[in-house]
Amino acid sequence: MNYKNITIAGSGVLGSQIAYQTAFKGFHVSVYDVNDQALERAKERISDLKPHYQQDLGANGQEVDEAYRRISFSSDLSKAVAEADLVIEAIPEVVQIKTDFYTNLGKVAPEKTIFATNSSTLLPSQFAEATGRPEKFLALHFANEIWKNNTAEIMKHPGTDMAVFQDVIAFAKAIGMVALPLQKEQPGYILNSLLVPLLDAAQQLLVREIADVETIDKTWMVATGAPQGPFAILDVVGINTAYNIGLAKAEATGDPVFKKIADKLKSEYIDKGKLGRATGEGFYKYPDPSFLKPDFLKA
Repeated sequence: MNYKNITIAGSGVLGSQIAYQTAFKGFHVSVYDVNDQALERAKERISDLKPHYQQDLGANGQEVDEAYRRISFSSDLSKAVAEADLVIEAIPEVVQIKTDFYTNLGKVAPEKTIFATNSSTLLPSQFAEATGRPEKFLALHFANEIWKNNTAEIMKHPGTDMAVFQDVIAFAKAIGMVALPLQKEQPGYILNSLLVPLLDAAQQLLVREIADVETIDKTWMVATGAPQGPFAILDVVGINTAYNIGLAKAEATGDPVFKKIADKLKSEYIDKGKLGRATGEGFYKYPDPSFLKPDFLKA
């Protein structure tokens, strides 16, 4: 594994985390997004990660500042990938958006560049041909709060070169992840194959008016000992991502429950700017959500 220069395409919640974690581990990182406004938000989002690294990992001020200085920002895709050994894509979970992105990326990236998708729900084989280099393409999926929840699921598609697969496993380890190789394509990988049914079930309970957000989360936390319930997890994931996934399921299955979930997320949360923890409010209000209060789990 000879990677030195890494491009992160997409500077949302997880894209920003991947960028900073990679820079923190000594790599040169270029962050790409569609316009300068998005990049300004990314700079703020990434800067906000510094105290977490100090508090949770014991990093000092010099280390977190040096990591930030290893990151550059560009809204010009060809410039952002000019030196890239690896591009990690973390753009919205919409098939056409990703297909268009990979078609453009394949035209401007150097021949050496490996492409990896961080998609949570879509398979690499869906985009392999669009990349123009299917043998150099695979999935590299991270969990939110990457510096603490340091899993990296590496999933090849049938056409992925095994040397590329092994190199990306080595890269994941090099940026401090627990590398989790998947030998076959699996929608949702390992983590989301376990997690998404939980989140779906919670949202269905809510839209069917079985119970409210706090009661559903409280049930899960008390009964399993989990530190967070499904709606607290959704706040970390981001309401936009949950909406895109719900809408895609509604369109794919025709199930009116998924349509109801997507409609609720849009009208009651997205349209009101409640996008999750990143914006200070989603299902809970931050920085002091009710599920962290001492009496939340008491009888």
